Amino acid sequence: MFDIGGVFISMRMAFVIPLLISTFLTLSPAQQVAVDMMPLPTEYKLGRGALKFDESFSVSLSGYKEDRLFRAVERLLTNASKQTGIPLQAKLTGRRMATLTVHTEHGSKPVEEPDEDESYSLEVDASGARLSAATPLGAMHGLQTFLQLIAAGPGGFHVPAISIHDRPRFSWRGLLIDVSRHFMPVEVLRRNLDGMEAVKLNVFHWHLSDDQGFRVESRKFPKLTGMGSDGLYYTQQQVRDLVTYARDRGIRVIPEFDMPGHTTSWFVGYPELSSGPGPYQIERRWGVFDPAIDPTRDHTYKFLDDFIGEMSKLFPDHYFHIGGDEVNGKQWAANGRIQSFMRQHGIENTQQLQTYFTHRLQKLVSKHHKAMVGWDEILSPDIPKAIVIQSWRGQDSLASAAQQGYGGILSSGYYVDLNWPAGRHYAVDPLSGAAAHLSRQEKQKIFGGEAAMWSEYVDPENVDSRIWPRTAAIAERLWSPENVTDPQSMYTRMYQLSWRLDFFALTHNTNYLPMLERIAAGRDAASLRTLADVVEPVKDYAREELALTPATQLTPLNRLVDAARPESETARLFSRTADQFLAGRCQDAALALELRALLENWRKVGRALEARSADSSLLREVAPVSGGLATIATAGIAALDAIGRQEPASAERLAAQAASIQAAQKPTSAQLLLPLAVPIQKLVEAGGNACSGR
Repeated sequence: MFDIGGVFISMRMAFVIPLLISTFLTLSPAQQVAVDMMPLPTEYKLGRGALKFDESFSVSLSGYKEDRLFRAVERLLTNASKQTGIPLQAKLTGRRMATLTVHTEHGSKPVEEPDEDESYSLEVDASGARLSAATPLGAMHGLQTFLQLIAAGPGGFHVPAISIHDRPRFSWRGLLIDVSRHFMPVEVLRRNLDGMEAVKLNVFHWHLSDDQGFRVESRKFPKLTGMGSDGLYYTQQQVRDLVTYARDRGIRVIPEFDMPGHTTSWFVGYPELSSGPGPYQIERRWGVFDPAIDPTRDHTYKFLDDFIGEMSKLFPDHYFHIGGDEVNGKQWAANGRIQSFMRQHGIENTQQLQTYFTHRLQKLVSKHHKAMVGWDEILSPDIPKAIVIQSWRGQDSLASAAQQGYGGILSSGYYVDLNWPAGRHYAVDPLSGAAAHLSRQEKQKIFGGEAAMWSEYVDPENVDSRIWPRTAAIAERLWSPENVTDPQSMYTRMYQLSWRLDFFALTHNTNYLPMLERIAAGRDAASLRTLADVVEPVKDYAREELALTPATQLTPLNRLVDAARPESETARLFSRTADQFLAGRCQDAALALELRALLENWRKVGRALEARSADSSLLREVAPVSGGLATIATAGIAALDAIGRQEPASAERLAAQAASIQAAQKPTSAQLLLPLAVPIQKLVEAGGNACSGR
């Protein structure tokens, strides 16, 4: 397939499937280029014309070559085929000028490090495309950008003429996936690694142990998975294979084994490690629990020495995450022997005892040639400066660590499990807040950030919908220049990227309708989808507060709250249209008709679903939500009527409508929100003021 002297790959076009969507059609060529790239490059400039993408397309490699560069080109062709619908036939074409030439200067380090050169340059004109990079990392990033630039046009597929010089703003751009609370099979992780490659994320943080399960085979301590995993764990060979799979995509894999807290699953098989008498069983609930490793016994450190040594051989990355968060110290305070140890060693409280544990653990991590990473709680003034602090507390904590000489990465503001809108994540910057006032040298200690996917309320079926496409906004924040902050541009490009990610086998879109069909029991799933499109799961930790029965690890995730997307694009666009209508003092008749059509459909669907609530328990629980949708839609229609007649609504009517909208906004046990309530309330208010002549 490949020529040793220079790799050549050609493709033949059999048919073309246009992939433009309606919003894309309204953009100028300059805007189209911006839409098609995410993250936005550091520097780019449009040229004239475009490179035709047809049966004559070919790729060549020059300079430094290695197997993963060959595989990266194969992925480019495979994904371009899926994305365009063109069946591709790769074959050896001989030595001739290729359409896309890829030149790589030299290899990257055998075990990649955060400070490696990831930059690349891409030049495209009507005659061809030239990609150059110092390392395979940059070359792979450039191939992903080229893939994003392939677009359909009147004359077929093309790549616009453009000059790009690109490099990341931060060297640590990560995604954490928790596989302890809900286990994620290897194929789930692989497709998310593919998604990470697409948006240039380069660190996969694998949260492998917690109270709810221990997920990696240990041959030295087989009861960790034998008794602490429910049989759901990764073999050592699966770990090696996934690390190789990630490296092929320029992604480092950092394991996290949380300790000394969040360790109940360890104690099921090895209760002698614990600070309390036990017995222990796998924790099925969520939260902060009392069990913690006993930091006072030499046996503890002998066990951890052997364990870290074994795991270090599986994970070649320089960094090793030990967790260290949310230790409440209750078991330590209740253990007389531990209290005696603290008095003998001048340890005044359990926080200092954790610092003692962290010091001893750090020596073990260092012994096995790793650098420790931990959450905010491990920070103390006298720990070695090689330790990296991952902050869930925010930029103040991150800045404090940097001022003390510690490297840091930000996760506060990037918890995608909290169901925040992408724009809120996008507004969070590792160098904002207190970090903005650091010296230049101190800012260099902040390596970047990580999106975090904690898995209390996700399983393999819906986890992708919680990660994508919103994590692309975080990826852009960590890659693109600091001044790339326009949320409207971000949203436009993010939803263009979203459908492209379908071709990476991610299921954030493809699993949506099957989950709704299950709830609808095969009856009128279209109406349920209309409702699902305009609701959102509750935010932060409100789901636990609203639950009639506390959720556990064994609770089915088959409800509308599990299927609904974290952010309703339909509601966001309706809000934007309503704002545009109001900004024009309600004079745009076309916008008024558009708003009315949507509201009338929502009123109809809301009432129909409310009437069907007896069909199943899964529909019954959303009856108040569908009824609420009908109510607020009715209020919105009445507001448009008042505006159209130029007859301001009475104060009494306005108050009644506001009260009904407010009632519909209150989340129920269905744990869903109606974000449409906010723009509809604006319309109602307009019915009583300037738009109606007041």
